[in-house]
Amino acid sequence: MERDAALEAVFMPVRPASTFEETVERLGSAIRLGLLAPGSKLPPERELALRLRISRSTLRQALTALVQSGHLVSQRGRTGGTFVAEQPPLTEQAGEPLDQGAWEVLDFRVAVEAGAAVLAAERGSEAHFDRLDELVAKMGDEIEDFEEYRLTDIRFHIGIAEAAQSPRLLSAMTDVQSQMSDLIALIAHPPEVLAISNEQHARLVKALRKGDGALVARQVREHTEATEHILAGLLPVQAAGFPLDA
Repeated sequence: MERDAALEAVFMPVRPASTFEETVERLGSAIRLGLLAPGSKLPPERELALRLRISRSTLRQALTALVQSGHLVSQRGRTGGTFVAEQPPLTEQAGEPLDQGAWEVLDFRVAVEAGAAVLAAERGSEAHFDRLDELVAKMGDEIEDFEEYRLTDIRFHIGIAEAAQSPRLLSAMTDVQSQMSDLIALIAHPPEVLAISNEQHARLVKALRKGDGALVARQVREHTEATEHILAGLLPVQAAGFPLDA
């Protein structure tokens, strides 16, 4: 009975603010915990989208990310569908979870990125924001090549710190981006994930141009929280520390 209740929680409606990332987290966590057993078949897309209250396009993006990370397998034909992999990566029985210090990096990132962005909204010039827009456009052309995308992504976030015109924040941003690269390297990077992340970049630059610090802070938190959801869905549960229905 407890297992059935837990499985029902997997398919509860997803919050609309971050549907893609939370869907990846929800399904990835359920696979890792064994609530969705190896070899089991997921409900049909139409039914699953209705239960999660998300669009089918968003669901397909999440399923694609989980297929590329090795958690799910897609099969065609009359008996096809989407199945849990027989040996999903990074289950509780496989590998060591990240230590708590890794999750402290995520907190450090929120503080540095939010602070830098708020100051950038106050102090940044049009030249700074034009450069950020150029980097967003460049990332848009690089979503099929993660290595190139990540290099541009780092320059984008450092560019925000440059717009804040604070040497200490610039140093802190460089440090946190280096630490984040170690975490990001542990998960899959399908183009669907990168495209959504870059859409958030674009919205952030628009908020910076408005000079609205409160809006900028919310945009930064949306962006950083998205990474947390993806990590929570694809890494060992002991490391993630996020509840299934967060």
